[in-house]
This record gives sequence, C-alpha cells and structure tokens, in this order.
Amino acid sequence: MSSISIIGLGQMARVLAARALDGGNTVEVVGRDAARAADMAGALGRGATAGTPGAAPAGDIVVLAVPHGSAVPVVSRYGDALADKVVVDITNPFDASATGVVTSDGTSVAQEVAKAAPAGAHVVKAFNTLFGHVLAKGGPLDVFIAGDDAQAKVNTAAFIESLGLRPLDTGDLKMAHWLEGAGVLMMGLGRHGVGNYDFSLGVTVTG
Repeated sequence: MSSISIIGLGQMARVLAARALDGGNTVEVVGRDAARAADMAGALGRGATAGTPGAAPAGDIVVLAVPHGSAVPVVSRYGDALADKVVVDITNPFDASATGVVTSDGTSVAQEVAKAAPAGAHVVKAFNTLFGHVLAKGGPLDVFIAGDDAQAKVNTAAFIESLGLRPLDTGDLKMAHWLEGAGVLMMGLGRHGVGNYDFSLGVTVTG
C-alpha cells in the first residue's frame, strides 16, 4: 500500500483520506489551520496523522486537494521538500460560472504545477473528474490520469486501485488540459442533460 499526504482540509480531502484508509494506506492530512488538521485526523482515526504546514510531507504520494489558484503557490512554498514525490493535482480551474476554465489554451493547472515543482518530483493529474459526494458513496468508479513519468503513473494507479477504483491512463501531462475541460463538461451535464450531480464519467469497453 501507499503512504499518502493530502494537502487541504475540504470535502474532497476528507473523502480521499477516508477511502485511502479503507484501502490500507497510511494517511497524513495537512492544512494551514493546524487545529482543523488535527481534528480531521482524529475524526478519520485508523492511524491518520496531521502534518505540519511547510514541513516535508511524510507521504510518497502528495495530493493537492486545494483550490486551483493555490496549487502552484503551495508547491512553490514546499519547494525541495517535494523532491522525489509523486504530486497528484486534483484541481479544477473553473471560472466564476463553472462554464469554462481560467487557464490559457494549451496549458493546465497540472502543467503549471509541474513547472513549479522541484527536480525529481513527478506531477500526475487525477481525480478531477469525480464529484466528492459521489466518491464518498463508495463503489467502483473510473479515475482518469495523465502524467509524463511512467513510474509515477504506475504508483498513482496502484493507489487508485487500493481505493477500489479503476485508473485509466489518458497519456502525458498535456492531456491534463482536456481532463480539466472534462470537469467543465461534468458541470454542464449536471445542470442540463443529467439534471443533478449524482453521476460519474466512465468508460465502457464494447466488443
């Protein structure tokens, strides 16, 4: 199993932490509010710990469960403490109406995170096409991933499988731009075609 550090204290951080513990992984939660982080770790139980903001994350896999605008500053602040880590960006850079992204054409939050990360850190995009409340319900779901380092994707895929989910590799990190666009697509489906947000995107293989 994997050792996971989750930076962020929101709903998605809590859900991922709980499912990671269910899968037998070790979990550290980190947030700017040390008391809230300690409360979350205590509520999660099962050996979950609260890390110190700015200190080197304990996990081999570091999940950025922060607002999209905070992802690059957080990575820059940690600096060399992220060297040799797999950094998983789960953010969606929605605009104010959630009908578009705020990133420029041809780039993504994940690619900007990779530029800010130290040498030896490997960024993988994952989990941004899952709603937190859907993930919390349990059951098998598809998780689309993108990244430039093959071993980092293998490690991320193994973590995803430990959660009872299916990892699906979409290619190199440039594909993160389209995964973030898929997040916008999901918001549109929720508002219109589906009519609610109790769904997930997945792949069905035919033939």
